[in-house]
Amino acid sequence: MPSVTVVRTYLELRDPSALRGALLDDPALRLERVSSNNIALFRELYRDVGDAYYWRDRNFVSDDQLRAHFAQPTVQLWALYHGDAHAGFFELQRHTDESVEVVYFGLTQHVFGRGFGKHLLTCAATKAWDLGAKRVWLHTCTLDSPAALPNYLARGFDPFKTETYEADLPEPA
Repeated sequence: MPSVTVVRTYLELRDPSALRGALLDDPALRLERVSSNNIALFRELYRDVGDAYYWRDRNFVSDDQLRAHFAQPTVQLWALYHGDAHAGFFELQRHTDESVEVVYFGLTQHVFGRGFGKHLLTCAATKAWDLGAKRVWLHTCTLDSPAALPNYLARGFDPFKTETYEADLPEPA
């Protein structure tokens, strides 16, 4: 397994007015809340979005554990569709400090370069504020899409912490 140095950046919005929203006017786009019982859809989205970026942690969680996680009132899972095709997803989690974390966020590769990321991030932040957030936060790292950090910054998220760590990456399939 090759080892790489990874930089993780934490970002936040402290006020809804800081969000520089960018919704697309595309009638084929729709956002749907995913049922806590639809673990197959979650796994499909997680794989389609995250495989290229070494997202692996949820692959080792059982269906029952995922179902229990998504059934919590503090957790929401949302899927973006373009027509009948999945375009991306995000997961929100409300914390005891009244913050809402965008735990996972990403697009499927077939929609890259079409502005869907800024649309989806606008939706994610708006849904987080709807949960009563006092602060919306997330993190990204140098293993994620090169478009991730610029999108977060363009939408008004401010970096508040960085950390560096070593990661052992699996060999390509």
